[in-house]
Amino acid sequence: MELQGILPLHKPKGMTSHDCVAKLRRILKTRKIGHTGTLDPEVTGVLPICIGRATKVAQYMSDYSKTYEGEVTIGFSTTTEDFTGEKLEEKVVERLFSCQEINEVLQSFTGEIEQIPPMYSAVKVKGKKLYEYAREGKTVERPVRHVNIHELTLLTEPLLIDGNKVKFSFRVHCSKGTYVRTLAVDIGKKLGYPAHMSALVRTVSGPFQLEHCLTFEEIENKFTNNELQASLLKIDDALSFLKRIVVNDATALKVMNGMVLPTPLEIDENRFTIYNKNEECLAIYIKHPTKQGLMKPEKVLKNDQV
Repeated sequence: MELQGILPLHKPKGMTSHDCVAKLRRILKTRKIGHTGTLDPEVTGVLPICIGRATKVAQYMSDYSKTYEGEVTIGFSTTTEDFTGEKLEEKVVERLFSCQEINEVLQSFTGEIEQIPPMYSAVKVKGKKLYEYAREGKTVERPVRHVNIHELTLLTEPLLIDGNKVKFSFRVHCSKGTYVRTLAVDIGKKLGYPAHMSALVRTVSGPFQLEHCLTFEEIENKFTNNELQASLLKIDDALSFLKRIVVNDATALKVMNGMVLPTPLEIDENRFTIYNKNEECLAIYIKHPTKQGLMKPEKVLKNDQV
């Protein structure tokens, strides 16, 4: 039977998200696989992978809020804003910061903040990715983005390293599009020093948590023993953040045919899911952009007979 669902992968260090998909295609012997948003090669943790029909909802899963545990090193900055880049600016840290001092700085970053994407990122400017400019030694003007830091917590007491640097760990719950590397740099700036992100792991992505993720070895063993399907999450789990509407059989047929329909009165949201009476997710609908009181399909997920 063909695999269908969302695989919570524990991404290892040293692999791009694309590398992970390529390896899974070889292990699972299928090409219908897609990831739900990139993680830098040196970042580990939760990477939900869509398999089979679930690939249709991958684009919505990138909207999840995420939680990371990271480490800031105060004392020098790098070209990439993390430990993989070349040293850029250095300043000896001659004292330890108190936990209270750091907590006050962390709290100043909670709520909506502005970030400028790092030059070593995949954001496009004039049709070209920023990291392509960076590799050419160029710096270009980058668009400011607004992100939300829901919670930012100090995890460890600051520790003096080599007599001239300070390290501490933090946990951040943030909206999509947040650059944690940039957050680490900005925390350092607020403390008066150059800084970079020296370690990062993604612990939560939407409903997916690190403790439920599988390693490549576990995935291969389960696939060999025909046990992997039981470890895959349903499309419903991936779309649980959207409001759902349950319809009767007659309306379900119209939904599966992609018809424009009247919007239920109780719906205030712009995007929502449509289920049949058997609790199967049929489609993702949105309010019609030009016809008041109507809704149109954004993505039909099931088009066979009820």
